[in-house]
Amino acid sequence: MGLDSFPVDLAALFESEAVQREVLNDALASGHAGTIAGALGLVARARGMSGLAAATGMKRQQLYRALGPGGNPTLDTLARVMTALGYRLSAEPADGPSRRHFGKLSGTSG
Repeated sequence: MGLDSFPVDLAALFESEAVQREVLNDALASGHAGTIAGALGLVARARGMSGLAAATGMKRQQLYRALGPGGNPTLDTLARVMTALGYRLSAEPADGPSRRHFGKLSGTSG
């Protein structure tokens, strides 16, 4: 006889804001859109999707779809969700090779 299985949402295990911040920072550091969306979805579910929907002005279904498996949130959705969760995006130098330049920036000399 096989074991019965059922989906489990682990969001309840991530109620600590410190843990949520760590999960989000790790996901952002990965640079992978699916990982970032999944981490945002996890934090959103831990805090309450209904409240997030109200704070972002988006429908819960939109948030579940954008932040769920296979989700690929737009930059607008990412910005709204991060702001509603009390976070901001910032840029930091990446570890590894020096900064890459992709041609000259307009308005610069040289």
